[in-house]
Amino acid sequence: MKVLLIGSGGREHALAWKLAQSPELTKLYAAPGNPGIAEHATLVPFNTEDNDAVVSFCKDNAIDFVVVGPEAPLVAGVADRLRAEGFAVFGPSAAAAQLEGSKGFTKDICARYDIPTGAYQRFNNAPKAKAYIREQGAPIVVKADGLAAGKGVTVAMTVDEALAAVDDCFEGAFGAAGAEVVVEAYLDGEEASFFCLSDGKHALALATAQDHKRVGEGDTGPNTGGMGAYSPAPVMTPEMVERTMKEIIEPTMRGMAESGYPFSGVFFAGLMITKKGPELIEYNVRFGDPECQVLMMRLKSDLLPILYATATGTLDKVTAEWSDDPALTVVMASKGYPGSYDKNTPIKSIPGAGEGAKVFHAGTALKDGALVATGGRVLNVTASGKTVGEAQARAYALLDKVEWDNGFCRRDIGWQAIKRERA
Repeated sequence: MKVLLIGSGGREHALAWKLAQSPELTKLYAAPGNPGIAEHATLVPFNTEDNDAVVSFCKDNAIDFVVVGPEAPLVAGVADRLRAEGFAVFGPSAAAAQLEGSKGFTKDICARYDIPTGAYQRFNNAPKAKAYIREQGAPIVVKADGLAAGKGVTVAMTVDEALAAVDDCFEGAFGAAGAEVVVEAYLDGEEASFFCLSDGKHALALATAQDHKRVGEGDTGPNTGGMGAYSPAPVMTPEMVERTMKEIIEPTMRGMAESGYPFSGVFFAGLMITKKGPELIEYNVRFGDPECQVLMMRLKSDLLPILYATATGTLDKVTAEWSDDPALTVVMASKGYPGSYDKNTPIKSIPGAGEGAKVFHAGTALKDGALVATGGRVLNVTASGKTVGEAQARAYALLDKVEWDNGFCRRDIGWQAIKRERA
């Protein structure tokens, strides 16, 4: 099977690494890819935001299957365009991708189909949003409605912090994403990520993970796109997984189909496990980054036929087998992230990885033949182990061999799970 993978981040490197292991794969292309992905795929430099260019490439190269990694092309309708031309695509339509593209759309679906989530209101102007916040009090959550690269959410512990977050949105800190704001109740509990495939009619539960969103150790400081993750999430017991499927995933799948937006792709449910059980914080419509890296490390089954079954409505014909060994990934980021940081800083050396360990490239490029860091989050140093503690020790031992002067990381990824293991 000839496959085109769209994307250039750590998630796509993990997908490329796993797809390349499939005996069903004859050729893997990646657009635009990165130097890490180039180990597994032929990089093609066309503009992935240009749907015509994507279609032309697929026609010219007789592509059998397209896997879309990031959310922006999905929200922009690349999957619709490819399907209209007869190509099999992993990823939802633009209409279904609103589950990630609009926080308000998701909250409305939850309200309509009785899916447990925090109470909310939608606002298109600051004075009304602020009046609601003053009425509700803090803690409270303020979200830019649209895509904001994981940074448009403020969990405000004071009213003043929430009011400032509203100003940020309406004054353009997140561009068009902040033109509308969702203000919702603060949910108290432990966060977890749950991944489940859907072909519109069938669902296949994948695995759980927990990530560390804040930049500082002890989960302090500003939110980022994620500083590390591990899988599975201990809080997601078999009972909690079953409840999540019945109370959140299945009603969403049914509701999307009934609403005229059948969902084909991956549901990435951000959950809060409260005293009442699982409640939905938000949906993403692609694999998490860096959660995908730990999921791919744990997946024993061939990824390609599972994604193809999702795209072709035959998900009930496949299963996914997982290693019981936990996996953990640590993000190496450019100093200054999530604020401003220097670009094109040299990465002198990345260690080779052995069995159950891998350094995934997230924001790298080759400049005059040398590897440089181009992004905020640059490398995902990933390892598995018999326990989360062992996976953590292996990941940091590998990370300490990376030679990159401008990189930094958190040293406590996985602390919650390790605390549980030692209890």
